[in-house]
Amino acid sequence: MPRASGSAWTLRPRVLGLDVGSKTIGVAVSDPLGITAQGLPTIRRKNKRQDFEQLARIIAQYEVAAIVVGYPLHLSGTEGTQSAKMQVFAEELRHQFELPVHLWDERLTSSQANRILREAEISIERRSQAVDRLSAVLILQNWMEAHSGWDG
Repeated sequence: MPRASGSAWTLRPRVLGLDVGSKTIGVAVSDPLGITAQGLPTIRRKNKRQDFEQLARIIAQYEVAAIVVGYPLHLSGTEGTQSAKMQVFAEELRHQFELPVHLWDERLTSSQANRILREAEISIERRSQAVDRLSAVLILQNWMEAHSGWDG
């Protein structure tokens, strides 16, 4: 949680949340007080260079201090081929942007996002467009709640 000093809140370093898929990257960023995760437009993946250029613009715009990447584990909690791919992706992010990159268990975030969108009675077409963004929000929000004392 942000710290109050007098009547002013202390701003926190911004954190970027990513839900990385083969066709899209869901994107979310923490608010300046470090309380909530806010969804940003989903990145349509083209190639690594263009994907990283889009991420670089977001990192610069929001002055991101760390990145959280959804880490796909099997329901049993074991790692699989997708987990290995995310480990490689996280290492590439660390190298490219020289920022701390945290892997965060994303089990059930996509199904949770779909349930939330279904309960909101959003059409199937709009739901498919919003699920990556909402998954990124859930990944980042869960990480932020578990790391409430994080200060960069």
